[in-house]
Amino acid sequence: MYDVKPNLIIGFHGCEASVRDALLNNPHEIKISREPFDWLGHGMYFWENNYERALQWAQDKKRRGAIKEPAVIGAVLYLGVCCDFLDRKYIQLLAQYFVAMEEINSASGKVLPSNKDLPNDPHKDKILRHRDCAVIEYMHGEISHRVQYDIQKKGYTDNKIFDTTRGVFTEGGPAFQGAGLFAKSHIQICVRNPNCIQGPEPHSAAHPKDRH
Repeated sequence: MYDVKPNLIIGFHGCEASVRDALLNNPHEIKISREPFDWLGHGMYFWENNYERALQWAQDKKRRGAIKEPAVIGAVLYLGVCCDFLDRKYIQLLAQYFVAMEEINSASGKVLPSNKDLPNDPHKDKILRHRDCAVIEYMHGEISHRVQYDIQKKGYTDNKIFDTTRGVFTEGGPAFQGAGLFAKSHIQICVRNPNCIQGPEPHSAAHPKDRH
């Protein structure tokens, strides 16, 4: 059921300059995001083949006071066993886990979190993806439990734990008047298995100002 993606791709991670430098010096000490609103669940995030969008994200963080010096670092990524939401079957898979999670929460009287807009977001892009993150993490947890159960009972499993998740997102409003294209459309990759990061991409290691 699960696909292994054998090809290598380039991903770009927007961050604080000090984080970039730390990753260059210690590439195996990756920075895992565990925010409750992570779009693709918990992991290290990369913009697929999109340096400019990674830089824009870091610059937006600076404007909000979240970081001091925007920077970008690239990496060669191997997606491995990928939950790819560009593939319909994985969207259907996640929808099944949503139903299961909803039933459990309803039985226990809990309310599922909702995706929310950032304050003053004119585009209403639901930037805070609390529900998406919760369902994706529930899916990963259930798969992990199933793998552990199989190994304990049978000594093997046919199920596979996802190394990465991948999704396409449209945000930022129309690119121009009447457009069906959006200003901040992109593909994101969330790496859960650190072994999927093959190493820094050398041409992206410079400070952003050196790239223009």
